[in-house]
Amino acid sequence: MEALYVNPSLSRLKLSPKLYPLLTPPLPLSSHQSLRLRRHSTDLFFTLRSSAVENQQTQPTYQDYDQDETYGEVNKIIGSRALQNGTGMEYLIEWKDDHAPTWVPSNYIAADVVAEYETPWWTAVKKADDSALNQLIATADGRDVDAVDEAGRTALLFVSGLGSEPCVKALAEAGADINHRENSAGLTALHMAAGYVKPGVAKLLIELGADPEAEDDKGRTPLDLAREVLKATPMGNPMQFARRLGLENVIKVLEEAIFEYAEVEEILEKRGKGDKVEYLVKWKDGGDNEWVKAVAIGEDMVKDFEAGLEYAVAECVVGRREGEEGQGKMEYLVKWTDIEEATWEPEENVDPDLIKEFEESHNNITKNKDEVGGPV
Repeated sequence: MEALYVNPSLSRLKLSPKLYPLLTPPLPLSSHQSLRLRRHSTDLFFTLRSSAVENQQTQPTYQDYDQDETYGEVNKIIGSRALQNGTGMEYLIEWKDDHAPTWVPSNYIAADVVAEYETPWWTAVKKADDSALNQLIATADGRDVDAVDEAGRTALLFVSGLGSEPCVKALAEAGADINHRENSAGLTALHMAAGYVKPGVAKLLIELGADPEAEDDKGRTPLDLAREVLKATPMGNPMQFARRLGLENVIKVLEEAIFEYAEVEEILEKRGKGDKVEYLVKWKDGGDNEWVKAVAIGEDMVKDFEAGLEYAVAECVVGRREGEEGQGKMEYLVKWTDIEEATWEPEENVDPDLIKEFEESHNNITKNKDEVGGPV
C-alpha cells in the first residue's frame, strides 16, 4: 500500500477494513416501524441490473415505493442494485404484510437494516477473504456484485488493490463489471492493480477483458499510473528494490497488452511536446507507417533521431580493420541493402549479429586455408 504515499490520487482510495456508514436516512425505516414514504425523484429508478434479476428467485415481482402507500414492518432486504454511474444504492425490501417487495433508496432505510445486509459483504471484500466472498455469492440473495460504497467503489476495485487473484476471479465469474470507474478519481480495477503494484492481478484483469487504455479523471491509463509511481519510487534504496521490481513487472504486463512488438526500421517524423511526443515509425516487417509514443520506441533510436542521424538497413559485413584512432577499436566494412557503396563503420554502429556472422565466416576461411597449407 506504499502507493498511497507517492501518488495523491490513490490516497483517496485507502483500503480500510472499516465499513463506512451509508447515507444518513432522512426517514429511518426500521423493522419495527410502519410509515408513509414520501415520493423520491423518479430518476432514482433505473433498469434492474442483470445480476439482481437472476437472483430474484423467491420474489419474481416487485414495485417501486409510492407516496400514497402505507408500508408495514420490514422483514428483510432480499436484493440490492447500484444506481446508474455508481451514485448510490437501492435495496429490495421484503415486507411483513402483503405488500409486494419494494425497491427503496438506501437513504430511506435505517442504517442497522442496511448494515445487517451489507456488513458481511464489505468485510469479506476488505479482508480479501475469497472463501467468505464465494459463500455470499453462492447464497443467491439478490445481491448486486457491483454494489458501491460512498465513493462509487465496487468490491472488484478493493480486491484488485489488495492483490487477491481468487477474489477477482470469483467476482468476475459472478458478473462484476471489469471496467467500472469509481467516482472520486475515475480509477478502474486495473488502475488499482497498477498503483498498488499487483502484477498478477493486472495480468488476470486483462485476461478477463479489462481495458488497459481506460483513463482516469486525469487522463492517465493504468500504464501511465504505474510509470508515475515507479518514477516516484527511490532508486538505490534496498528497501524499495522489490517494489521497483514489482512495478517493472506491472509495466511489462500493461505494455504487452497495449503494444504489439515489432522492430522499428526508421523514425520518420516527430510531433507533440513533453509527454505527448510521438514518432512516425517505419516497421521492418513492412507494416504501415504508424505514429507511436516515445516510450514504446528504443531510447537509442530516439536519441539518434533527435541528433539527426539517419538509418539504413545493413545486409552483411564484408571486411574488418583496426580503427584509425589506434586504440584497439575495430571498424567493419558494411554492405547496405539500400546503398550501393559499402562503408566503414565503427563497431558500435554495426549489428552485433552481423559482426558475429562475419567473424565466424572469416575464422572458417582461415582454418580451411591452414589445413591445406595455403597462405592466410
